[in-house]
Amino acid sequence: MDDPRGAAGEPRELDPRRRRLRRHRHRAVVGGLAAIAISHPHYYSSLVEWAQRFDCPVYLHADDAEWLMRPDDHVVHWQGETHELGDGLTLVRCGGHFPGGQVLHVAERRALLSGDIVQVIPDRGHVSFMYSYPNLIPLGEAAVRGIVDALEPFAFDSIHGAWWGRVVERDGKAIVRRSADRYVRAVHGDAVYPA
Repeated sequence: MDDPRGAAGEPRELDPRRRRLRRHRHRAVVGGLAAIAISHPHYYSSLVEWAQRFDCPVYLHADDAEWLMRPDDHVVHWQGETHELGDGLTLVRCGGHFPGGQVLHVAERRALLSGDIVQVIPDRGHVSFMYSYPNLIPLGEAAVRGIVDALEPFAFDSIHGAWWGRVVERDGKAIVRRSADRYVRAVHGDAVYPA
């Protein structure tokens, strides 16, 4: 049986409509979400629930529309190479292991939120690229060069990867360029030592 007492002994609201109203009031006080952007279909699983819960749009690139299994009015399929969200936030279609793979550029912080499109690796001095991470299938040269070209117009120092603690703190743009060159040499069989 549910304990009618919540945290710190405060009464817990049992009426779901009142709980929902309390959550909405809390978001109004602390701020809610204006939008959600998801890098590529591997992360699509619960996007409809998040969009409905926060009553905000979810931005997905139209090139990956076929992978959305649950259409919803909150989903915005944008087209083209970039999409301005406002306040210095720009979605950039990089492609990668999905044609519509997108990253988020945050101009004010000179930051790139990359998911695993641009994968921050443990040494933080490089990034990498893959077509399939679970199967260790490399991404082709043209796709890697396409990612670098897509990011060229944007200034960024930090890169925030998909996994905890995977952050390049500085020199991010140069690291992407250098890493792409190293990656292409490696897939062509050229030595890249030191790794």
